[in-house]
Amino acid sequence: MHSHTPLYPTALNPLLISPKRPLPKKTAVIGAGTIGPDIGYYLKSALPESTLYLVDVAEAPLKAAEKRLAAYAQKAIEKKKMSPERAQAVCADIFYTLDYDQIAGCDLVIEAATESIDLKQRIFAAIEERVAEDAIITSNTSSIPAQRLFLKMTHPERATVTHFFAPAWRSLPVEVIHWDRVRKEVLDWLFWFFATTGKAPLLTADAICFVLDRIFDNWCNEAAFLLDSACASEIDKVAEEFVHAGPFFVLNMAHGNPIIIETNTLQMEEGPHYKPAPILASVDRWKTHRPGTDVSVPETVGQKVRDRLLGILFSQSVDIIDRGIGTPADVNFGCQVALGFRKGPMDIMRDLGPETVEQVMARFDAERPGFPQPGRPLPEYQAFNRFILIDVREGVQILTLRRPQALNALNDEILDELLAVFQTGSLDPSVKGFVLTGYGTTAFSAGAEIGKFPQLLGNKAAAVQYAKDCAKVQRFLDAMEKPVVAALNGMALGGGLELAIRCHALVALKSARLQFPEITLGILPGIGGCVVPYRRWPRGAALFHEMILFGRSLSVAEAAEIGMIHRVAETYPEMIQAALETVEDLRGALPRIPDAPVEIPEIRIPETPTAGKLPLSKEAVAIAAKTIREGAASPFLAQALEKGYEGFGEIACTPAAREGITAFMEKRKPAFER
Repeated sequence: MHSHTPLYPTALNPLLISPKRPLPKKTAVIGAGTIGPDIGYYLKSALPESTLYLVDVAEAPLKAAEKRLAAYAQKAIEKKKMSPERAQAVCADIFYTLDYDQIAGCDLVIEAATESIDLKQRIFAAIEERVAEDAIITSNTSSIPAQRLFLKMTHPERATVTHFFAPAWRSLPVEVIHWDRVRKEVLDWLFWFFATTGKAPLLTADAICFVLDRIFDNWCNEAAFLLDSACASEIDKVAEEFVHAGPFFVLNMAHGNPIIIETNTLQMEEGPHYKPAPILASVDRWKTHRPGTDVSVPETVGQKVRDRLLGILFSQSVDIIDRGIGTPADVNFGCQVALGFRKGPMDIMRDLGPETVEQVMARFDAERPGFPQPGRPLPEYQAFNRFILIDVREGVQILTLRRPQALNALNDEILDELLAVFQTGSLDPSVKGFVLTGYGTTAFSAGAEIGKFPQLLGNKAAAVQYAKDCAKVQRFLDAMEKPVVAALNGMALGGGLELAIRCHALVALKSARLQFPEITLGILPGIGGCVVPYRRWPRGAALFHEMILFGRSLSVAEAAEIGMIHRVAETYPEMIQAALETVEDLRGALPRIPDAPVEIPEIRIPETPTAGKLPLSKEAVAIAAKTIREGAASPFLAQALEKGYEGFGEIACTPAAREGITAFMEKRKPAFER
């Protein structure tokens, strides 16, 4: 059985798709203007051994593109994001050409030319004349529906829109348009391909401006209509409550006024209320401030601007959901990762509450009649998972933590959502068990967010309580009657590893790694990390000492050797298959964490303890060692876990914890004094 929605016919986690074709060996990007070279750099960075053809009708943009890509690669070397060898491979085998004939052998061709239907259709005809029948062709349009773009093609079923966001080589999301003529295999392959190469693809319906441009363009257009009540700088300042940079600042950066005019003119097919603000045509640059600058905004002006910006944001969001253009989770996620919103629109609505949202929408309707209003009761828009994708295979729920912008790091909200999913699934007779994995190819979970912890430094009782509160999911897993298998698709660090080790078994990709880096922050793993590994895999006790006390990283091979990893897989599909089989094997025979004390080897702390080259706090290491010893000696698991929480509380009161957490927040190396 597959979980599916009209937009997502096969899976919500793109990596659960088994593609019918491999990764492309030859790709082409048509258009070397603004975004084309960035798309090309993304393709080559992800697939350094592939060949790329960058095609344009003029020599100058091709020369500029070549310089731009070389500069990107050089910067990546300087920032130690890429080795010189890899950078060389990325820049090799790129052909900057005026000759369309060169694209003949390409598996994937992405058109990134100017927003003109006529021009784009001529380009598709030129591509189709040259490439094989099974080559996939996509357009990077931000607004033109697929059914208008591809209707003159010989094989429109192998074409769709893939809408990138600037900067295309770095920005996570890509909207992949699910339109009525595209073949399911093509849609599935693109969805899988983008996730495999490091993007976070979103499937959307084929409406004008799709999901995210519909929100962004109307947000900017509404800001322009507000210029009769406030200046650009005041509007941007109010907007910064919700976004990292205000609409006018972004329009200046992107030379975006003509784009808003174009897209909103197109949207006028849905009603005259979408008409572009006339002032957009007469201004080249807006007089605004750098984000974060102090700007004084009169209260009445601020309230009006705030209400109108929220009005348009909520109007577009509910309309997208009501019409099935995008899912609530994608609207929320996409606004954050593509448009720089601090919180998703659905989060803002939830935090304000239905009554306030109704007032905002009523005022907006009075001032700007015609715009969509909610089509159902407001609480119904909140009934979705924000961070957890649920796919079903063979009666097993595959739960994917989707927060790739933070390497799937855990926070209170994700943990609450995960607990609710486990609680519901544990009572559902159709659910045999669960597989828990992380989104993408990099991380299972890079740990727990610092969250409220800095406010608890120096307060032992509050820190102990905080550790207990963070352990709700783990305690539920301990008592669970259905198997839960962690599938480590990448790094499992800190709180992420503490979550994984409470699952009934762990399977992993060969390339994953396991680490408790807390000691490098002057703290310790307080949610069972100092206790559970010793009880479950006593053979690894000496390794666990090194992990917890000196931040040592553990490879999957080492973890498998001590029995910690149940099965090791070469590929993502193999890992998921291994996890599903493990769920089946464990049904009715769940392994429990031993409820008895455990013998551990002696702990030796050197005079100057280090994690790699980083000097550690000897005081913090000593508290962690004491916590391990007391946990191991405790007669019952519950008592041992209490020792872990207490150790966390004790270490939270040390100068090491204050320095480690402060250094982390200031993005510098800690300098521990004792």
